[in-house]
Amino acid sequence: TSDVAASLAERGAAEGLVVAANMQSAGRGPLGRTWASPPGAGLYVSVVLRPPRLVLPLVTIAAGVAVAQGIEVATGLRAQLKWPNDVCVGPRKLAGVLAEANTNASDGAGIPYVVLGFGINVMPAAYPPDVTLRATSLEGELGRDVNRGLVFVECLSALAQRYADLIHGRTADVIVAWRERAATTLRRRVRFESAGAQLEGVAEDVDETGALLVRTTSAMIRVTSGEVNWL
Repeated sequence: TSDVAASLAERGAAEGLVVAANMQSAGRGPLGRTWASPPGAGLYVSVVLRPPRLVLPLVTIAAGVAVAQGIEVATGLRAQLKWPNDVCVGPRKLAGVLAEANTNASDGAGIPYVVLGFGINVMPAAYPPDVTLRATSLEGELGRDVNRGLVFVECLSALAQRYADLIHGRTADVIVAWRERAATTLRRRVRFESAGAQLEGVAEDVDETGALLVRTTSAMIRVTSGEVNWL
């Protein structure tokens, strides 16, 4: 879905264009990982956005909040967030977000874009063994059928609201909402890479740009990208 959305964005597609699929043959997550996308088992969606450069770092944070809110409105299930892009129920991953920015090459109108992709596990499916151990689904958690269309609509509605927050300067509202849903994952020990070295510390908070603040034995470090392992 993100490849299709990016191709359309390059040809001048308007902000807000949505590409959705019933399954994906090449779903991907962060750091080049594969996102399992079994037929009919989830929601696989990408949206073209054209945000001001100032709020680019917060797009993933805002989208995580939106997906969690949309899920809760549609199903009643309250999900938690884990930096930077995981939507979880307890220790298991329910959904993921991937924002791919193209700030150099522009479309015919000269406007950079972001393709915001999200995948939600709606029903139990035959995932690869390594995914099965750490994944969950809406129907698996709720023990009942879930209307995929309703989840889809509510997530897009919440995304529109949270994106409007970013565009109109209400970034603090987005950060506060993210912190509320990340309460169970913050204050935990993490392992991460900084300047080529593997470090450990405690994930304390996110700052106003969406960077993860990790307290090590010697300093508070801003983590803006790369893999973070929660211990």
